Amino acid sequence: MAFGWIDEQADQRRRAGLVRTLRPRPADSPLLDLASNDYLGLARHPEVVEGAARAARTWGGGATGSRLVTGTTELHAELERELADFCGAEAALVFSSGYAANLAAVTALAPHGSLIVSDAGNHASLIDGCRLARGVTQVAAHADPDAVRKALRTHDGPAVVVSDTVFSVDGDAAPLAAYAEACREHGAGLVVDDAHGLGVLGDGGRGAPHAAGLAGAEDVVVTVTLSKSLGSQGGAVLGPARVIDHLVNAARTFIFDTGLAPAPAGAALAALRLLRREPERAARARAVAGELHTRLTAAGLEAVRPDAAVVSVRAPSPEGAVRWAAECRAAGLAVGCFRPPSVPDGISRLRLTARADLSEGQIERAVRVIGTTRP
Repeated sequence: MAFGWIDEQADQRRRAGLVRTLRPRPADSPLLDLASNDYLGLARHPEVVEGAARAARTWGGGATGSRLVTGTTELHAELERELADFCGAEAALVFSSGYAANLAAVTALAPHGSLIVSDAGNHASLIDGCRLARGVTQVAAHADPDAVRKALRTHDGPAVVVSDTVFSVDGDAAPLAAYAEACREHGAGLVVDDAHGLGVLGDGGRGAPHAAGLAGAEDVVVTVTLSKSLGSQGGAVLGPARVIDHLVNAARTFIFDTGLAPAPAGAALAALRLLRREPERAARARAVAGELHTRLTAAGLEAVRPDAAVVSVRAPSPEGAVRWAAECRAAGLAVGCFRPPSVPDGISRLRLTARADLSEGQIERAVRVIGTTRP
């Protein structure tokens, strides 16, 4: 029978407690949201919503084609200029998603004969980029600059080190300055995914590379998503102009994908401008994360100290994590639930988002619900 193996795999997932299901949310949910990536609380901000609506009224509902054909509007160019300026990069290139941006950066910058050194804690999009690239990949121990150096010493050709800036599972930060030093010792490039750093870390939310003194470096390429702190959708690659020009000509997820629709481009641009005016939102997101961690650990829970806005709480098992998240939801709190294979260490956990717009009362409520529903 065609696709008969699917039933066997579905049965294996059920037995392991790893079945995933879609849960459509209403427009006006009563749940306290600590599950989304809306770190700055901008997804529903009136200026961001109006930015999306204005772009749709001006440019229409879709991009109408790939970026190289009809999918590049003046709005895309404006967003790219302002993103690059904000983050301290020479140039930027907008993609339809952060996933597509990561695939583009890794595959286009790791041709045949090159070495890719990938942090063991990297996001799936970076891992998939390594799998699709024509270079050879070595996985280095998580957040270990010496392991990166050891891998780079095995290769005398072109090389690139690939890492998240803030890892999405536990919310810990990569040692970016040490990674950059290791790369420069061996003439390698550094590609970092700042999905969880943009809007949270750095001066006014300019990102982890900016905070590490790497903004604008000729050997550093940064990818970002527009779907987290900027409350929209899409992604971008930032870096030297010659690298961006190379991606325009060589990155398959840019050349062959339909461009980002005008509405999310307009929303992202509005959010970026709002963040410029209100840089305190970044510090507030970090403060909320710290407060959540302090209160959760005081309640006897095993929570990882956050370096940005992700707070991870360990669960006893995949099944226990699912039940815990469900009981939180029943009590009015939405939290993330991370289980294998989404977690590289095999440890299940609840994943909480520290949003800049959370009140003290909401923080207290979240900690209380998590504590009273623990397995």
